[in-house]
Amino acid sequence: QVQLVESGGGLVQAGGSLRLSCVGSGRTFTHYNIGWFRQAPGKEREFVAAIRRDGLNTKLADSVKGRFTISRDNAKDAVILQMNSLKPEDPAVYYCAGTNTWNMWVVDTTNAYAYWGQGTQVTVSS
Repeated sequence: QVQLVESGGGLVQAGGSLRLSCVGSGRTFTHYNIGWFRQAPGKEREFVAAIRRDGLNTKLADSVKGRFTISRDNAKDAVILQMNSLKPEDPAVYYCAGTNTWNMWVVDTTNAYAYWGQGTQVTVSS
């Protein structure tokens, strides 16, 4: 199995940017499609973005399109979530997750992922 570790969270002003990283170890990172999810207090975990193992296909939640991008560097076993124009509704714990399967119909669901990191906190000040 793969172990996933997130980093890059922190406090940023509204309109600012953060760059989150998800680094994998253990099994070959290139075997896994990676998703980002977020969970705010009192809310369900929601999909943010996903990228296929080869980096050639991605999916973004409507709420972040035009502001967030997802990319991967398989040479570094890393997936990057670049978050720009952060809004007051973006604060949450951000999790990366891994799955061996890629299906555009379910890649935005938590049940599609077997492996999860511990999360990194993102806070946005207004």
